[in-house]
Amino acid sequence: MVVETRVDLPLIAILRGITPESILEVSEVLVAAGFTKIEIPLNSPRAIESISLLVSEYGTKEFELGAGTVTRIDLAEDVLATGANLVVTPNCNTDVIKMSVGAGCITYPGVVTPTEAFNAVHAGATNLKLFPISMVGVAGMSAIKSVLPKHINLYPVGGIDATSEAMAPFLNKGAKGFGLGSQLYSPSMSINEISERAKAFVKVFSTCK
Repeated sequence: MVVETRVDLPLIAILRGITPESILEVSEVLVAAGFTKIEIPLNSPRAIESISLLVSEYGTKEFELGAGTVTRIDLAEDVLATGANLVVTPNCNTDVIKMSVGAGCITYPGVVTPTEAFNAVHAGATNLKLFPISMVGVAGMSAIKSVLPKHINLYPVGGIDATSEAMAPFLNKGAKGFGLGSQLYSPSMSINEISERAKAFVKVFSTCK
């Protein structure tokens, strides 16, 4: 697919439970809403197949496309073999970070403490996934950000709704964007519902940043 030049949107669509049969239909409405980052957790059915389809359809020049729940080196190798350029983890595995960065991937390792954050940064990560954000909160995120290098981007993940009440407090304290899971997508949703939720997130984010 030939895609027009896009403005990078710092919202990661987390498609947990997506299948190869539905990935292209779902990604089409996400892209139409403005999403440029799509993550398929590896505990989804035939996740590597879905990632391959996604990469083949859109390419990685103007998109971040790849996997979440990448907890081991062998899983990272499977993801890299698809041509993906996005690796997201729920934890701070420095071996996975180093491998992914070395392969030219954008990485979002999961952290909740300053120690984990600095271990991830020292391994080469330039984005950090604060997960679960409920363990950190706005004040905790602000405190962690204050001691990190200025170029490090923070993405709260977990329970973020398409409301200014959910997004604005984090953005006002320096969050770059968010990872959006079940509030954006679940396998039980209709394509129209996914589309409307995607548009709502983009609209609210644009008014908060």
